[in-house]
Amino acid sequence: MARGGNNPVIVPGNVKVLVSAGVVKVEGPGGKLQMDIPSGVKVETVDGKVNVIKENEETQTKANQGTVRARINCMVKGVTEQFIKTLVIEGVGFKAALAGTKLTLLLGFSHPVDVTVPAGITAAIEKNTIITLKSANKEVLGNFAAQIRKIKIPDPYKAKGIKYADEYIRRKAGKTAGGATAGGK
Repeated sequence: MARGGNNPVIVPGNVKVLVSAGVVKVEGPGGKLQMDIPSGVKVETVDGKVNVIKENEETQTKANQGTVRARINCMVKGVTEQFIKTLVIEGVGFKAALAGTKLTLLLGFSHPVDVTVPAGITAAIEKNTIITLKSANKEVLGNFAAQIRKIKIPDPYKAKGIKYADEYIRRKAGKTAGGATAGGK
């Protein structure tokens, strides 16, 4: 079993970590985040480090220790340097526009699709086809990026739709005239 939960999270000087009443609060230049601590796990801050300690040897407690440590680490990274997700829109006539917190997507449907950007996420549009999302909260950012991608998932034949910038779409060959009728009799 992995033992990553025993490693301390190193906190930079410009970040404050407060633990009180079963809640961890992290404050930094990128924002404020908080998380509830599950039962069986204790969180301590000592000399610029955060230690996650399991109170018993149950399997669920061991799993919670690693999860809590990983989430605190993500919170510290998020408030120091924000997480970024980049989405690319591919297709003729497909584009995006941003007006305040309203993201409008033209994706070949009979109507434009409007999406409201949640609080804590900043969005930017480049060249009408590249959407850049930034947030200190990795979980909220990933969920919102997935919601946008789900509106028009890229198909494997023409690769039209919304994809992540680092995503590779494996292309499929379409039907050919000779291949469809060759084995008919």
